[in-house]
Amino acid sequence: MLKAAALTAAAGLPAYAFAANEAPAAASSSDPWRGLKVGVATYSFRKLPLDACMKGIQRVDLHYCSIKDFHLPMTSTSEQRKAVAKQFRDAGIVPLSCGNITLKNDEAKSRVAFEYVRDVGAPTMVCAPDPDALPMLEKLVKEFDIKLAIHNHGPESPHFKSPNDVWPAIEHLDPRIGFCIDVGHTARAGSDPAEAILNFKDRLYDCHFKDITDAHGKNTKVETEVGRGVLDVPAMLRSLLKIGYQGHVGFEHEKTPEDPLPGLAESVGYTKGVLKELA
Repeated sequence: MLKAAALTAAAGLPAYAFAANEAPAAASSSDPWRGLKVGVATYSFRKLPLDACMKGIQRVDLHYCSIKDFHLPMTSTSEQRKAVAKQFRDAGIVPLSCGNITLKNDEAKSRVAFEYVRDVGAPTMVCAPDPDALPMLEKLVKEFDIKLAIHNHGPESPHFKSPNDVWPAIEHLDPRIGFCIDVGHTARAGSDPAEAILNFKDRLYDCHFKDITDAHGKNTKVETEVGRGVLDVPAMLRSLLKIGYQGHVGFEHEKTPEDPLPGLAESVGYTKGVLKELA
């Protein structure tokens, strides 16, 4: 059944067409994602141009994305950002976040990042902030009304290895400052991703969804197609369904950046199959 689902995804079913500012329809009994807003972190297509990125997302019949600056530079103008965002929406792909964006303790540069996300029209910025920048970033969150989803980056990170490290830094800050749980990095940092999703559900604004072959390995060596690794994919999906998660669930396929579509299609098909079988 899972192989059949993967082949269906790989076949490139035609994407549905949406108006420029229209989100996909609400979940129904025929929704394979069971109400989850599943899309793609465009970092998966980082070696390919914007047009190929959008066509790839359409090929696997997904309708949401998180835009990485490979496809829309941070140095772009407001008009360019709005134009690229419109290209995504015209292709039936709704940008739910931008990032990952590094945020230093520099208000002028951080303001540019907030303007970037505002111009795209996304509600959330996935970010890697310096801890000492958080008071300043809280001020910008209030000004722009944009959520910050702090991305945990595994054992190599100097600050935020797992969601457990993020929480003490943000628990007393504006509730719009929360989490982008990267399930692979979370596991490599010694935490259970399914548990983390439940524990931090109230401030979970983005999720990087993937699989890894070794929970103790270096990130660049262990990423694999969803279903081929060691992560408990059914448990992670059960957690997302249990909390009624409405943020972005972004497939982040890092393994083959020159040709990500086959691995992405396999991951999409496998995940659809697991969701279909979950009680």
